[in-house]
Amino acid sequence: MTLSAEDATAVQRGSPRSDDAFQRLLLKFSDAAAQGTPAEALIRLFCQATRQLFQVDGAYYWQRVAVDELQGAEADGLMADRFRGTRVKASQSSVAIAVEAIRQRKTVYENQLDPARYLMAAEFGARSIMAAPLVVSNESIGAAVFLHCSDPDFFTPDLAAKATILAGQLGSLLEANRLTQVSREEHRRTKILAEVAQALRSAPESTAVVEAVADRLRVLLRTRLVCMLLREGTAFSLRAVAAESPQLAASVRARHDRRGLQFAADLASRAVAAGEPISVAIDPATHALGELVPPGMLIAAPFRTSVTQGAVLVYPRQEGVFSAEEKSLISVVTGFAAVAMANAELYSTARAQAHELHQLLDISAELGSIGQLDEFLQQFALRAADFLGFGRGFIGLLENGVFHVRWAAENGHHRRVDFLFPSGPASKVLLNKEVFWSDEPSKVPGANLEILGRFDVRQLLAVPLLDTEGQVLGMFGVLDRLDRVGISQEEIRRARALAAQVAVALEVTRNLHQSEQHRRRAESLMALALELNGHLRLPDFARSFVGRAADMLGAHQTALVVKQETGMETLILQGADGREIQEPSLLHRFGHAVEEALARHEGMIISSTATELFGPTLASELGESNGTLVRLQGASAELVGVLCLGDRDQLLADEDKQILQAIAGHAAVALENARLFTRMDQANRHWVEIFDAISDFIVAHDEAGNVLRVNRSLADFIGVQPQALIGVNMCALLATGDAPPRRSCPFCRNTSEGDDEYVHPVLERTYLVSTSRVHGANSEGMQTIHVLKDISDRLEVEQRYRELFDNIQEGLFFSTPEGRFIEVNDALVRMLGYSRREELLQADVRTQVYFSTERHQELAREMQEHGVVRNHEETMRRRDGSAVYVL
Repeated sequence: MTLSAEDATAVQRGSPRSDDAFQRLLLKFSDAAAQGTPAEALIRLFCQATRQLFQVDGAYYWQRVAVDELQGAEADGLMADRFRGTRVKASQSSVAIAVEAIRQRKTVYENQLDPARYLMAAEFGARSIMAAPLVVSNESIGAAVFLHCSDPDFFTPDLAAKATILAGQLGSLLEANRLTQVSREEHRRTKILAEVAQALRSAPESTAVVEAVADRLRVLLRTRLVCMLLREGTAFSLRAVAAESPQLAASVRARHDRRGLQFAADLASRAVAAGEPISVAIDPATHALGELVPPGMLIAAPFRTSVTQGAVLVYPRQEGVFSAEEKSLISVVTGFAAVAMANAELYSTARAQAHELHQLLDISAELGSIGQLDEFLQQFALRAADFLGFGRGFIGLLENGVFHVRWAAENGHHRRVDFLFPSGPASKVLLNKEVFWSDEPSKVPGANLEILGRFDVRQLLAVPLLDTEGQVLGMFGVLDRLDRVGISQEEIRRARALAAQVAVALEVTRNLHQSEQHRRRAESLMALALELNGHLRLPDFARSFVGRAADMLGAHQTALVVKQETGMETLILQGADGREIQEPSLLHRFGHAVEEALARHEGMIISSTATELFGPTLASELGESNGTLVRLQGASAELVGVLCLGDRDQLLADEDKQILQAIAGHAAVALENARLFTRMDQANRHWVEIFDAISDFIVAHDEAGNVLRVNRSLADFIGVQPQALIGVNMCALLATGDAPPRRSCPFCRNTSEGDDEYVHPVLERTYLVSTSRVHGANSEGMQTIHVLKDISDRLEVEQRYRELFDNIQEGLFFSTPEGRFIEVNDALVRMLGYSRREELLQADVRTQVYFSTERHQELAREMQEHGVVRNHEETMRRRDGSAVYVL
């Protein structure tokens, strides 16, 4: 600011000691300060006005920048440009008069200037010099120096007094200006801090927090660039950039993306390690931002929360270095930022946990409404992978100490699988009720590399499912995070929470499933017992039995092999498609393979792979992967058959073995019954065949005389089928001609006196009727059986034989080995001198016909040895004792 023309004229008109001009100048300074003139302009006005007022060659202002250092701040007149910016030590003689005024805190002047003492004044050509200190709050902040180059005795006490007053007013005005600027700056900073607090309070996200802090801090400190870096793992990443222009922010981010901010990351790491702000002098040539920021002092202020570590980087500004107060402001703002970020993290954690709880409740509600175990498992595998942010998931139940994986999910779709989770480090950890996780499962000692390679496993997180008693129910696992980052403790915690929430529903569903399974099995066992008791024929029994067993135990292939006298015989073999295999050679080989498997293994239940049980060739033909053989033992513990179950969906559990034992018990009894019935049926059929093949007429009737059974010979004789005669009364059956039928069985009537046989003539034929009585089954009373043997031809032959026997002239007889006559003809009666046949029949052959018993015994022995005796001469005794010689 310069004097007006009126003021300059007034000064020029007056003498240096003009009081009016002096007063006007004081008022001018006051008006300028009241108008808010900056300190630099006030000092410039002071130099100009005092030079004119005092009519000196030069007016200069030394600013005290340190205890022992002065800097030329402003000048007017002689060599003013050279003076500005000059920095000298207080100990140098060139500024001795200024230093003296500052130290003594009073105006001093020197006329008749000694050039050797005041070197700088001499360089300016001064002949006389005066210095007035600027004192503020009893502290000298600088000095005003005046030079006169022509008058060696220019300065007087009056000028010194006026200079003291003017310097004092300038100091007061500068202090007032400083206080005003400080007040304004404090107001601005307070306003910005309030905005920071408001912005941080309304920013629930950590990203918004860091952006708000960087932006407000840049405005607060009037710098071009502020960056915020956060630690991610072991490295720092750029999270927020606040720049004076979008172009500068874009350039900074671009250089960071090219990994050009390693210097900034290192500085942030140092600040975090130090735990307090650090200052570093930087040059554009030493860091990646280069020309984007000016050289100067860079401040890195750390901040820390329970989760996050980071640093605020405040880059240099054009206005100069940051003051201690500004550095404190940086610490305050970063403290606000740490609190706000901690709140944001808590908010984020609370929101995430609320969302997680909502998801868990949603999953629990969804799974709790599922009553089928399989549906529960498949839905859980899908929801677990989605909930934890993994690409794939699977679930398995613990069966006989091994995790049997049933369902898997991938890319939002579930599918059925069937494999055993391999024994190894993961299964051991799970059985110990701990979580197993690895970002590189293939590098875990003892890992099953074949399984990992087959399923392309890159990450694995597996969690046990525990029941209410703390026992392992099963496990679920998830594979490969969708965001491709490592598995964190947060994922493990969430997986544990999911497992705890779902295990209860799983236990309930599994108990319901087992209860329903037990109910169905109990009903099936009852139905099986009833059904097996109803199937007495062996083929029907076999089909019914294997079908029921397959349904109850989830087998896709079944067979029943029974023990025969010639070995094991396959009664039925059903393939996976449910059709019976009829190929004889395959049935024979299967029976032989079962027999060999029984010889190799002991125990009632044998479970193994199909290859081990039946051999690789037969197992390949059948298409089975596993097999179970169950011995069926009879009442005396002998083997009666074998039940074969193939391709079961799951391993045999203890309850499955109990079911198999119950089935085997029912089946063994039913099989024995079926075999006995089959034998009885075969025997019955054989008896019926024999019964129908007898040529004699056979009829059986009840006590009422109704026909119960006739053989085919009698039915053919009558001319009808045998079943047509069932129920016909015997009287009607035997009625002939027009005579009315009798009311009782004629055969029974004729034998009522006790004779079981008699000769019955009918239709010009003669029958020998034999009658027997038996008790009917089921208390049906007595049944009578008549056998009619046609003896017509026999009687005729006997008649002819009798005639021949009686009419032959040679003597004939039949006798027993003991010597009793059975029959003799008339010629022998006459030959031996008997009058009647009856008398001879009563005679003893050995003693009364033969002369000696020895002769009779010799003849009997010869007959026994040769069967016939020819041309044998013998002497016999007649009744009167005389001998008769016979051939």
